[in-house]
Amino acid sequence: MKTVILAAGIASRLRPLTDNTPKCLLRTGNKSILELTVNNLLANNLKEIIIVTGYLEKQIRDFMKKHFPETDVTFIFNEHYSTTNNIYSLWLAKEAVLGDDMLMMDSDIVFEKGIISKLMNSGYENCLALKRHELLEEEIKVKTGPGGRVLEISKEVNPLESAGESIGIEIFSRKTLPVLYRILDRKIITEKKVNQFYEAAFEELINSGIDIFAIDCSEYFCMEIDTEKDLKEADLYIRKGNI
Repeated sequence: MKTVILAAGIASRLRPLTDNTPKCLLRTGNKSILELTVNNLLANNLKEIIIVTGYLEKQIRDFMKKHFPETDVTFIFNEHYSTTNNIYSLWLAKEAVLGDDMLMMDSDIVFEKGIISKLMNSGYENCLALKRHELLEEEIKVKTGPGGRVLEISKEVNPLESAGESIGIEIFSRKTLPVLYRILDRKIITEKKVNQFYEAAFEELINSGIDIFAIDCSEYFCMEIDTEKDLKEADLYIRKGNI
């Protein structure tokens, strides 16, 4: 299984912290978000890592070379990082992942390694990590059917009908990836929809008849870092020795 980490964004909401530092290299609990992420991957024996970079990409390359010199890392540069969304970054990873299973994640998540283990041991070929909590309009929400099968995934899902939030960690099988990338090819190349969230492609995948299952990982700490308040909350949690 190969892991794709999407780390191209500018993270303007975290300025001035991100004026000279990519979001994934912000520190929390004396380690960067990226270091925490890679440690979680290695703890789950996931050693093939693909990082899609963009904003201040050299810092990410230098960081990985310094802190994880023995790790197999492929870097893919999204030169259009300032004008595209994460769907475009995921599309760029196509040639690097086809033919293998893929674990993919956003680069701005502070989380416990048990989430990866739970997804890998779920028994499902295609699955995503779900967090149950009080939901707001801005979050990526998941509506599920029998057995946890995902029916809808987007910000537009009614919070009252949602099973929880998709935290941005997913697994897709090598059988599913060609279908997913055909959808991405059409969206990016033909329709020029480079500013969508990748969940739009997931919904088309579901509508094509491929099952994705939501795995409740609420027992594990997980936080998407969007604001300085988020960063401080994650820092407090980590410093208590919880991660």
